[in-house]
Amino acid sequence: MPALAQKLLVLRSHLLPLVAGHQRSSSFHQAAARYRPSGPPKLSPYDVNCILRGNEHTQEFGSGSVKSYDTNQLASNSPIEDSRTEGSCVHTSGLLLGIFDGHAGPACSQVISKRLMRYLAASLVPPDDLKTHLQNGAQSQSFVDCHNDKLEFVSEIKDIYERSFEIFANELTNTTLAGFQMHQVLENAFLRLDQDLSREALESPSIRTMSVAMSGAVAVVAHIDGPHLHIASTGDCSAVLGTVTDTGQWIAKKLTNEHNSDNVGEVRRLLNEHPATERDTVIRGERLLGQLAPLRALGDFRYKWTREQLEQLVVPQFGEHVIAPYYLTPPYLTACPEITHHILTPRDKFLILASDGLWDTMSPMQTVHLVGEHMYGKAFLQPLKLPKHDITFDEISQMLSTRKAGLQKKPLDRNAATHLIRNALGGTEYGVEHSKLSHMLSLPQDIVRLFRDDITITVVYFDSEYLRNCPT
Repeated sequence: MPALAQKLLVLRSHLLPLVAGHQRSSSFHQAAARYRPSGPPKLSPYDVNCILRGNEHTQEFGSGSVKSYDTNQLASNSPIEDSRTEGSCVHTSGLLLGIFDGHAGPACSQVISKRLMRYLAASLVPPDDLKTHLQNGAQSQSFVDCHNDKLEFVSEIKDIYERSFEIFANELTNTTLAGFQMHQVLENAFLRLDQDLSREALESPSIRTMSVAMSGAVAVVAHIDGPHLHIASTGDCSAVLGTVTDTGQWIAKKLTNEHNSDNVGEVRRLLNEHPATERDTVIRGERLLGQLAPLRALGDFRYKWTREQLEQLVVPQFGEHVIAPYYLTPPYLTACPEITHHILTPRDKFLILASDGLWDTMSPMQTVHLVGEHMYGKAFLQPLKLPKHDITFDEISQMLSTRKAGLQKKPLDRNAATHLIRNALGGTEYGVEHSKLSHMLSLPQDIVRLFRDDITITVVYFDSEYLRNCPT
């Protein structure tokens, strides 16, 4: 047996049971219905805090429309299939933030979380400037200053990815600023990276390129530059804007649409791309070809490659059942993102980006209320500071009374993403219940996926004063 075949067979048992993405059998549902937590909580409050805060990160900025962001993630799958990346564009003034929800393993989400940001950042550099940077030996990672990224690709795969980036970046130098459209830049970066993932697996088949090709990921990416907020979404991650009215009421503005079978327009688009004879088979059981929940994704080339390509490269390693039933007129899946542009105002206070593990448990309005309350209560975590000018005893008394009332709303977590995860898993109508939270965090690995998905959240806070004074 060839060496590649031996390596890919190792992946087979891991990839094939998961390749449908979020699919669960009826027996699993029955097991979940029968499962009832019993006995005292298995985890102490200290244990719960250690688990919830293990992956949190906060980044603050000294200027611009973004004051700071909080991010965190909690695994259900082992290893976790979600990824996240946040970084400042080195050669432009924008900030990029992304959430990537993988399926059929973590490979695709891990790879695109790094590479997509680099493709986007390079695409935003003026062509003449980009050409100069490339001539000076700039590599892909030099275009984004990542704030919470501790890993790098291994040399074997890094060289392949770097060659693809170099080709893409050099092609960008032939474009003109006159034709610059942010919508087109975002869409082109998504599609080009997906094309490169496909080509790399076809031209350089290995255990690493094939693991990415046979897995997939949905993504939501935000680009923020001054008052301009652009959201690019492929799949079912979501972005929600928290806005406050003149009367102090919170409004949740959803900036994305889920690309799944609940989206009538998305289903119509997909059906129109295939012959009428396939109307009953393109989507079956609310899934693409009866298997995949999201109707757009990066990777997942078993739904994009021709049947001949699958038979030549994939079937010998994974078996005939890697080809979905009724696989007649591929591609059935696209990585093309849906783009939203929003001009930020002083009323826009924060942006929530999250994988569907959060939205499975709470609505956009609930998340906005929780972050809004957290934002107000977090101010009382800071020491009381008296103003530098003279102040009367009555004014001090009033400040202390206000602080005393505010301390009742003081959050347990400084990080808003952690606050959301805590409420998502332990929230009840009476508040967060420790016993519920403890049970949700101590479920056995073989059943935890039945109760909760991987959760990844980034909360971005805007500077109202900057937005009040900056030109649009």
